Amino acid sequence: MFKVKTIHYLLSAMLAVGAVACVPIEQQVQSNSATQTALRYQDYVYDTSIQSVQAYVATGFEEEVLEAPVVPISQSEPIILEFDRLNATPQRLVAKLIHCDANWAPSTLSDTQFLNEFNEFFITDAQNSINTRVPYVHYRFQVPRVKLSGNYLIVVQEEGGGLLLSQRLIVYQELVTVASKLGAALGPQGRETRQPVEFNVFYADYEIINPAAEVKAVVRQNLRWDNAKQIARPTYVHDAQRRLEYVFFEPKELFKGLSEFRAFDSRSLNFNGIGIASINLQENPVGVTLQPDKSRAGLAYSQDPDVNGKRIFGNRQYGNGDVNGDYAWVQFVLKASEKAPGEVYIQGELTNWNQTSESKMTFDPSISAYTGRMLLKQGYYNYFYTLKAAANAPDDSYFEGSHFETNNTYDILIYYRPPGSRADLIIGYDKFYFNRR
Repeated sequence: MFKVKTIHYLLSAMLAVGAVACVPIEQQVQSNSATQTALRYQDYVYDTSIQSVQAYVATGFEEEVLEAPVVPISQSEPIILEFDRLNATPQRLVAKLIHCDANWAPSTLSDTQFLNEFNEFFITDAQNSINTRVPYVHYRFQVPRVKLSGNYLIVVQEEGGGLLLSQRLIVYQELVTVASKLGAALGPQGRETRQPVEFNVFYADYEIINPAAEVKAVVRQNLRWDNAKQIARPTYVHDAQRRLEYVFFEPKELFKGLSEFRAFDSRSLNFNGIGIASINLQENPVGVTLQPDKSRAGLAYSQDPDVNGKRIFGNRQYGNGDVNGDYAWVQFVLKASEKAPGEVYIQGELTNWNQTSESKMTFDPSISAYTGRMLLKQGYYNYFYTLKAAANAPDDSYFEGSHFETNNTYDILIYYRPPGSRADLIIGYDKFYFNRR
């Protein structure tokens, strides 16, 4: 291994002095073939054989997969990346890390400035599925430790080509203190639909030059990036207290509370779990039809347990859902008296919070409903429906409604680029549970 890495470093040095132009990874993955999809700096799957991607912190608890890939700089608990590749045999895949700025563009740092190892990691933990109708290989990879805080994109490729997936990761330092709280209600209408979150950043023990202009904050709801709010400046700067205050006065600055997520449980294909109307074992893959859903817009708040849009894979009959969990065609049905003013999509971690062709619903006037199906691994899933009209942002409340009482998780990331540095560091982090019961 030492000799191989030494050769890699020597080749890198030769390229750097001009023998051949050094090509960044984001250009490499675009130039492997004329049809290669461009790298996206987001959670994304580029190859249809890749399914069930999960990145989480290995806490050792049973439901650790619900923990977002966010770790302190100590990285005492590592980030794990897992995914399946359908209808394939085990092969050696390659993972690489890209350090990004606060806007998720690649930073100008060299690999050695954020890694102690050569930036090419082979994923060798691969297991074939066991007795499944849909064969697959399950991959597991422990993300290497990094030296700097910030945004990271992990990219997985076939050895020598083929871009497969990318996943966003967060490493933070606790150089400042972030204190979040429930904000004041914005009046009757705002209280019914929006969830006011306020926070302060205390920097008594950390020197920040020009905090009003140099500190950036990002707030996420349920750990989602697709609708994260970027805050360029604090509302108030209290120099004497060395405190930045963030408060919001306009409803558009706040997240809609939405409703608790819809759910179904396919961890057993022998009986109908939560949300399942029927299971057809004669189909191959197995066909699972969910109970018909209806619009919840305008309805009173309903307190239903959920996992805030995530999913937990499993097989109740044989255990070890990593390799025993089978894939099934899951049929979604959303009752609608008429066609909506835009495209309708299934939404949640099961789609990487993206509007994809696989998650798009089709309106069937003969049954007054939208229908769609996705090939999904056995598990407990959260989901909802969103409306995408023209160039507008998706409207998650069109079918789901929005309530102040909804249980949501918020987290706050504080970015700062020290003078003379070429990297946006994450100097503070906090997680806030809204209406947690």
